[in-house]
Amino acid sequence: MNFRPRLIPVTAVALIGLTACGGSDDTTATDDSSRTVMTSIYPLDFITTSVAADHLDVVSLTPSGVDPHDVELSPQTIGDVQSSDLVIYSADLQTAIDEAVEQQASDHSVDVNGAADLISTGAEHDHDHGDGHEEEHEDEGDSDEVDPHWWLDPARMADVTQMVSDELSEIDPDNAADYESNAAALIAELDTLDGDFEAGLANCEQEDLVTTHAAFGYLAENYGFHQIGVTGISPEAEPSPARLAEVTTIVEDAGVDTIYSEVILGSDIADTIANETGATVLTLDPLEGLTDASAGSDYLEVMRSNLDALAEGQHCS
Repeated sequence: MNFRPRLIPVTAVALIGLTACGGSDDTTATDDSSRTVMTSIYPLDFITTSVAADHLDVVSLTPSGVDPHDVELSPQTIGDVQSSDLVIYSADLQTAIDEAVEQQASDHSVDVNGAADLISTGAEHDHDHGDGHEEEHEDEGDSDEVDPHWWLDPARMADVTQMVSDELSEIDPDNAADYESNAAALIAELDTLDGDFEAGLANCEQEDLVTTHAAFGYLAENYGFHQIGVTGISPEAEPSPARLAEVTTIVEDAGVDTIYSEVILGSDIADTIANETGATVLTLDPLEGLTDASAGSDYLEVMRSNLDALAEGQHCS
């Protein structure tokens, strides 16, 4: 499958300065509104803060530097979810947030997964070992499981941006024109980002993309790579020795010379395989959150750092 939603064309849009967002510490309530919008993960925080500008108080439920899969909510935060004006979340990614929304915000929440158009990005990997026998490797965690990491596709980010704009306009119609304008500006930026990825990754020597966990399925599908995640879609489980040995064999057989680690998860898993194969370790950020170690201050900057890493590691020209 190689499905890609098309970006909404934007014409005659004056781009505004997009606000970098890092959760509740970076956003404050403003004079013209006391409305509070809560977001579940960093990409939604980035979109909502960019679209809302100074009209709303945007609060992230995932603290900076915390793996979003591990988020737990305090009683105070759960109370804030109940009293908020809107909760914007991506269902089936964070159990604690799903439960809080169901119990406290079922009447004032929106799940963006419909706009993101989630799909399964899992696939089997075949290798010809040069002896006439082709061996199949099932990537651990790859199956019919739906991939929740939609934000690594700029086109899906654009579709979710439009949805967020519509939702903000519904709770705050007085500022609807601003939300629409800000969303159009962000969509234009995402369109440019998508074009830069297509151009920068158009000619790459290495197709296999070996990552710490299988978070990059949409990116791989979009730009012509085959993802091999050491762990599955969720990074919570440590890979078994058998899985590490299997991926090491795949890396050696395919001539892969770059393994990608992640900022939040660290590089231990990637280092283990690299030490066995002589591969180089580079960082590819799944953008589940920002930290001081992130290679950029917002989504757009980190995605461009990802582009640079991919162009180097996959030997693109």
